[in-house]
Amino acid sequence: MLRDGSKVVIRQVQPADAPLLADGFARLSDKSRRMRFLARKDQLSAAELRYFTDIDHHDHEALGALDQADGRGVGVARYIRDAEDPDAAEIAVTIVDDWQGRGLGTELLARLSGRARSEGICRFTALVADDNTAMAGLLRNMSARLTGRSPGTVEYEITLTRPGKSTTTPAAGLGRGRVPTPC
Repeated sequence: MLRDGSKVVIRQVQPADAPLLADGFARLSDKSRRMRFLARKDQLSAAELRYFTDIDHHDHEALGALDQADGRGVGVARYIRDAEDPDAAEIAVTIVDDWQGRGLGTELLARLSGRARSEGICRFTALVADDNTAMAGLLRNMSARLTGRSPGTVEYEITLTRPGKSTTTPAAGLGRGRVPTPC
């Protein structure tokens, strides 16, 4: 249940989810597409749909959120492990426009961090459009630190944490309310 009372089902993306992904992409505004792909993107090719849905759940993981009421896809969070640094993975989060601002991105990213830790990933990186205030806010809430700037983009890094034994000090987001211990 999200903060506005909406209910979603969150699960790993599977190859059969290509039509759900295509439908969700079609429901994104031009601005949301640009924020996700850092360029104008009018459609997803069949090869892109395969790439985004036929994943190994180890080096490439994606969690999708489905509206519990109608079964339509409303969000995806994914990581892709860095081939040169297997402790790191780049992340992307996409939420359909009418579901933005409900806390779904936060929930997806928190769950994705758990999957990443279980696969030996200790650090997330994110390349974000410099005017993507929603993603910048989400990353800051997850204790991301700014690591670079380029024309039109900013780069962030999140050190993943494991839940500690104490719950006296809340950790922002990824540690899920416990004292963070490095991955």
